[in-house]
Amino acid sequence: MKKSLIRSACLATTFFVSAGAVAAQAQEAGDADIVVTARRVEERLQDVPISMTVFSQQQLTNRNIVSAGDLSTYTPSLTTNSRFGSESTSFALRGFTQEGPTSPSVGVYFAEVVAPRAQGTVTSGNGAGPGAFFDLQNVQVLKGPQGTLFGRNTTGGAVLLVPQKPTGSLEGYVEGSVGNYDLRRLQAVVNIPVLDSLRIRLGVDRQTRGGYLRNVSGVGPGNFADVNYTALRFSAVADLTPNLENYFVASYTRSNTNGFYPKMFVVSNPTGYRAANYAAQIASTSGDYYDVSNGLPNASHRSSQWQLINTTTWRASDTITIKNIASYAEFRLAEASNIYGDSGYEPGSSPAAYNYAITIVPGASGNTVAQSTFTEELQLQGRTPGDRLTYQIGAYLELSEPIGGFQAAQNAQFLRCVDILRFQCEDVRGRNTSNGAGGNLEGRVGSSSISQAKYRFRNLGFYVQGTYKLTDSLSVTAGLRYTSDLTSGLGESYKANFPAGNTPVFSCTNPVPLVQGGTSAQILADPTRCDLLRRVSSQKPTWLIDVDYKPAEDILLYAKYARGYRQGSVNVNSYGLETWGPEKVESYEVGAKTSFRGAVRGTFNVAAFYNDFSNQQLQVGTVACTAAELVTNPAQCPFLAVPTAGIANGGKSTIKGVEVDASITPFTGLTLDVGYAYLDTKLKSITLPAAPVGFTALTVPAPGGPLPLTPRNKYSITANYVLPLDESVGRITFGATFTHQDSSFGSPSSAPQYQWLPPQKNLNLNLNWTDVMDGPIDVGLFVTNVTKERFYLMTLGQSFGFDAFIPNQPRMLGARLKYHLGR
Repeated sequence: MKKSLIRSACLATTFFVSAGAVAAQAQEAGDADIVVTARRVEERLQDVPISMTVFSQQQLTNRNIVSAGDLSTYTPSLTTNSRFGSESTSFALRGFTQEGPTSPSVGVYFAEVVAPRAQGTVTSGNGAGPGAFFDLQNVQVLKGPQGTLFGRNTTGGAVLLVPQKPTGSLEGYVEGSVGNYDLRRLQAVVNIPVLDSLRIRLGVDRQTRGGYLRNVSGVGPGNFADVNYTALRFSAVADLTPNLENYFVASYTRSNTNGFYPKMFVVSNPTGYRAANYAAQIASTSGDYYDVSNGLPNASHRSSQWQLINTTTWRASDTITIKNIASYAEFRLAEASNIYGDSGYEPGSSPAAYNYAITIVPGASGNTVAQSTFTEELQLQGRTPGDRLTYQIGAYLELSEPIGGFQAAQNAQFLRCVDILRFQCEDVRGRNTSNGAGGNLEGRVGSSSISQAKYRFRNLGFYVQGTYKLTDSLSVTAGLRYTSDLTSGLGESYKANFPAGNTPVFSCTNPVPLVQGGTSAQILADPTRCDLLRRVSSQKPTWLIDVDYKPAEDILLYAKYARGYRQGSVNVNSYGLETWGPEKVESYEVGAKTSFRGAVRGTFNVAAFYNDFSNQQLQVGTVACTAAELVTNPAQCPFLAVPTAGIANGGKSTIKGVEVDASITPFTGLTLDVGYAYLDTKLKSITLPAAPVGFTALTVPAPGGPLPLTPRNKYSITANYVLPLDESVGRITFGATFTHQDSSFGSPSSAPQYQWLPPQKNLNLNLNWTDVMDGPIDVGLFVTNVTKERFYLMTLGQSFGFDAFIPNQPRMLGARLKYHLGR
């Protein structure tokens, strides 16, 4: 805690000392073209040899993009893993996904700083959480490895959230939204030029919405997939001298919802444990597509994040700029949920009984994730006279540590618990006779597992990248980064088994290796006897070689080769699969960016790519020993294991495809935007490690098939028409977007017939009237999923005999009213 306070104080002091200095006026940019920062400097979008999609704040608003899942709807090649709901969504880009506790494959940056670290029992943090999409300058989706300038864990690409920077004008806005499912949203932003040398900006985004998943069990919340967050942001720019600028951003977000809930839809193993119970639960939710059945009384999802970012920019000369970017953030999550959607329903019981099945609740610390992240980056940007050579040199440090003590999660399988944290539970074997005497899962004993962990990450990187103009039209870019990663985890995992009645028997979850182990009484008195320490270190270079040619001002042709790298890591709460190494990708890409003017205006950008992916980090499912195997093969099954999942290196894949982004204005008032992505992915081979002791097999996707979440075709078509009205009326724009993506592979742990996700299509409409009657009022109407399409976003199969899925959002509609000052 002392380190946290010191770092926070340093960042805050840097800004407030800066705020008192006298400085020169900022120079306004006169370039009307879209400006992006994909190469860590400001450039015209059409001059950057990177395949990318950019959304302005107005485009985000028109499309009602308020979450990571919304962003993926409109972005070719970008999909999301919504396994744990919209608040914990992770990005997948060009076939590169984040599975379970692995590090992200798509880096998310806010104000040039990577998202705070978070590693827990469920996917969380590391991305664009609640409240991330308000008061932005733009969002830039960079496709392909970005390992030179942005570092490791960007094998798929990067998503850059660029906040609105304070300006020299007194301006701001207040915006309110209402809609179905009791949508209420209030945004307010004010920009104040305190002095010629000091400008500040304050913003708040508050949104609530009822959940669209209706809980029919009568246990716990009445609905799931609700929204309830508050996001605050303060930023300031202080000009210390005409050549020295300090930019400070402080943000805070808090979300408190019921969480997400999968919908069980089929008994995939009719002879398995509790088949009748599963069938009864499915019947109870058959009334409506969005009905679910919860069994956890205190189901909830509570997260908070605060972050300080301080950027100091010194223009040392006309050709040298030095920039320092420092940040500190803390992320916390407390998750309580039935993660597979099994409520534990018992038909015929009086009163109706709901049991813990596969659940997660916060442990004694109160947090399932609690992690701090400190970053420090020093950049030198330079150019030679005449701009023949431009270059960047940088050093990067990232330190992430646990906050306080252990982050903890406690889960229960096949128990009814009055107080799970105090082990006041009852084995439920005798309450079901559908599977013979005893009725439990193949003889397994009900249990409660306690998983406590502390994770530490250290990342050190050095990079250099430069562009040399061979001629006025032909340039060569080369970049190199050297990265050193060290990840460590201290785990303390033990289990309370209930072999008979209500008396727990304690044992270490991980039988080998242990610090000490011991008897049930010893472990209960001293859980440190189950401590397990794991470390993974790796050092890897990444690089980029790019050649781009401009035969004309509005045409850019490029070809590049890049190496991407994603770090290895640890999960000390996953028995037998606690560590995995880094993965790498060799990427080849050619592309063209064109723009045309005149009576018909527009842009046409295309990229084709091929990726060779090796040492791939795969999510591996485990098949536990059955009671029969315990008898026939006791050496392999020293204890009754519960099926779980882990990460292992062993995959080789190819990823190839084509991306198109185009925009055309055929006549005044009408603009058409088209985005298209074709993906062809193939898991070529798998080499698996040996199954951990206590398990008889490992399950993975079948070689020869596609990678998860990679639809073959995905496209979006947006049309915006501005009515030809006099300026005194205002600007009225009708907009419509149609999106489609093909069926894609989902989860290999599902039954074979449910592993593929269905095609997805959406029609979204919006109407925006800005400057109503030449006044400071804007009005907007929006409808998403107009035709009420129904499809599932992910399947959740597992070894207990059923499959569940994550439903898509129903039709959402609403209206916005905005008052703006100073525009």
